[in-house]
Amino acid sequence: MAEAAPVMAQPRLAGQRLLVVGPSWVGDMVMAQGLFKALKQQGATALAVVAPAWSRPILERMDEVDEVVELAVGHGVFGFSARRRLARSLKGRFDHAIVLPRSWKSALVPFLARIPRRTGFTGEHRFGLLSERRELQRDVLDQTVKRFVSLGLPADAAAAGDFEIPQPQLRQDAINLARLHDEHRLGVRPAIGLMPGAEYGPAKQWPLAYFHRLAGELIAQGFEVRVLGGPKDHGAGEEIVTGLEHAHNLCGATRLEDAVDLLGDCRQVVTNDSGLMHVAAAVGTRIQAIYGSSSPAYTPPLTDNARIHYLALSCSPCFERHCPLGHTNCLKQITVDSVLEAILTDEAPNRIDASNE
Repeated sequence: MAEAAPVMAQPRLAGQRLLVVGPSWVGDMVMAQGLFKALKQQGATALAVVAPAWSRPILERMDEVDEVVELAVGHGVFGFSARRRLARSLKGRFDHAIVLPRSWKSALVPFLARIPRRTGFTGEHRFGLLSERRELQRDVLDQTVKRFVSLGLPADAAAAGDFEIPQPQLRQDAINLARLHDEHRLGVRPAIGLMPGAEYGPAKQWPLAYFHRLAGELIAQGFEVRVLGGPKDHGAGEEIVTGLEHAHNLCGATRLEDAVDLLGDCRQVVTNDSGLMHVAAAVGTRIQAIYGSSSPAYTPPLTDNARIHYLALSCSPCFERHCPLGHTNCLKQITVDSVLEAILTDEAPNRIDASNE
């Protein structure tokens, strides 16, 4: 008599419908994809993400996200009425909610939607709003992405801290890229992206004069330079490209989804610790990441294709918006020559000759 086939264990989240309350920053939303991947790997049937409207273009490039639920509340605004309306529309649709931010207000929507299981870290007196509150073990969960992924794992596995961190991966749109090339009259030279912005503050921003000099050196080596960022970075972009041919200031002239495609089209990028750094990581572009007041140990680019420029001075990382000592030596002492050398070294297998143009 033949032996019965062994019964395969069901994935932990098989058949479950998950709602994730997402973060409010570009880089954090990209890093949150590690959690989304982990949830789908554990069998989640459906995954929806509550997020501000700006993040829809990023979330729509993630294969794991089945639905984007927009929260029409500005950053830092309580917006109780809007949260209550959204909660009513979600009632009965989800089995489990995971709340990534640690604020009290961020836990309101799953609570008001009466989602039976609601998981998040202890913070801001969220007693009752969460059904499963976890203590944040900073020594174990020493990176933002680890904290996100841990909330999608069983508590004992999360506490051990020894678990896989899935890397982000954003889909690219070749048709949109072709449109952008035509619209912005981009050239045929291999492109290097420069991202001078950092939403958190100037203590994370490499000097613009350094970016300008680097752009000139790269153009002399036969590259095209693309400066990417938001509308707030337009002035910085102008300062970088002034007087240079083959340099394009695209800050404020493109949408977030356009940045995904433009970064994927770059050979390398030079970037501060910013949201666009994480976007570049998620499209596989070679990254030259510059760290000043922040730490590459805490928010590294989630890719194996990156080089870190960090001096680890005695005063850093301070995690301040403005340099407490007034000198930003942690950034100023990272020289243009050192970054240029790194780019050219990493480019050596594909080295071009500007004289052949």
